[in-house]
Amino acid sequence: MKRAKKPVFFIVALLILVFAYTSLFGVHGQNGDNRITYIKGASDIRWGIDINGGVEATFSPDTQGVKATEDQLNSAKAIVELRLVNQNITDYELYVDYNQDHIIVRFPWKNDETTFDPENAIQELSATALLTFREGTEYTDSNIVLQGSDVKSATARMTQNQSTGQTEYEVGLELSSEGTSKFAEATERLQGQTISIWMDDTMISAPTVNAVITDGKASITGGFTASDASDLANKINAGALPFKLVTTNFSTVSPTLGASALDAMTIAGLIGFILVCLMMLIVYRLPGFVSIIALIGQMAICFAAVSGYLPFINSFTMTLPGIAGIILSIGMGVDANIITFTRIKEELNAGKTLDGAIQKGNANSFWAIFDGNITTILVALILMMVFGPTNILSMLFGPSTTGSVYSFGYTLLVGNIGNFIMGVGASRLMLKSISGFKCFRNKWLYGGAAK
Repeated sequence: MKRAKKPVFFIVALLILVFAYTSLFGVHGQNGDNRITYIKGASDIRWGIDINGGVEATFSPDTQGVKATEDQLNSAKAIVELRLVNQNITDYELYVDYNQDHIIVRFPWKNDETTFDPENAIQELSATALLTFREGTEYTDSNIVLQGSDVKSATARMTQNQSTGQTEYEVGLELSSEGTSKFAEATERLQGQTISIWMDDTMISAPTVNAVITDGKASITGGFTASDASDLANKINAGALPFKLVTTNFSTVSPTLGASALDAMTIAGLIGFILVCLMMLIVYRLPGFVSIIALIGQMAICFAAVSGYLPFINSFTMTLPGIAGIILSIGMGVDANIITFTRIKEELNAGKTLDGAIQKGNANSFWAIFDGNITTILVALILMMVFGPTNILSMLFGPSTTGSVYSFGYTLLVGNIGNFIMGVGASRLMLKSISGFKCFRNKWLYGGAAK
């Protein structure tokens, strides 16, 4: 066996411990009274509604037996989303089930929430949207130009700039006959001025009048991306919906109950980790010590993947099943090390040298570990694809509301990838390195008989 150089153990172990510390506590600074976050840690993890408390609700359009169109459902979704953002609720899940005419929303309580009134929260989201076009940029009762009922449709479309030849995006409006008359008068009177567009009491656009529009067909431009244009069109259409949203189902989770469950699971996880470490040290001795360092690194990868530690991976909402996924993946990591160390112990008892036993044990155990972890990774991917916001069964059953199952699949996937990096890669590298020290050459330290 080609040994790893002796300093490798200390370098790898130090890197893992530094990574673990920063992923757990983050890196923060202070600028006066402001706290600056350079690297996010466990305290920056976004907790799901099963921990932080919140509401899950299903809305349906009150169309009296008439099926809503996809455009109408998208518009209703846009207004619900706008209201969530206006309430400073950004950690939400929002889906549309086109087959069942359902709009599904899950959102946590606001940080400063004290009353936790679910019915009031639902009513605020499902209230009929009020769309208005207003003269200038002030929200007053006297400056209304158009209302939602005056708009027949709004459509996001792509055009080509005649002077530059570049592709641009805009929102096309088609007005009713009454709206056409109102808008013709307003655009003639307000040329060069602003007619702002409001949803409830929130201004969503403020275009300038460039021409008199008499045919009821207008376009809103302004450097939109395709997504911006589609979003604005959906919001305008939402204000002209021919139906209101009714709540068909909702459930709540108390923040106190969620926090208690988190505390219980955290304590259970810590006790379990300590017991596993003791077992690995007692049964597998020096390789067990190496595996503990690798397990710490694996947990650090899990924390980093959900907190936003890594700049190319967005922060992820952590739920109780997500924590269970981390714990299960740690168990897979322990299993990978046990398989390897057992193979090494068998080779030592068969009379192999220490270097030969480590080499043979690593080789004989790899495919067993690989098969077990790949199987779990495939299961995790299936859970994410089936129970995610957009899933492979959406065409049959619509988007899923089970974000907690998606969270379980995500952390299980990350944990098993971390197992390959730490349990298979780093632990074997450290073991090859530390076995080069004369004081650690005794076969007893690896499970064999003493020299």
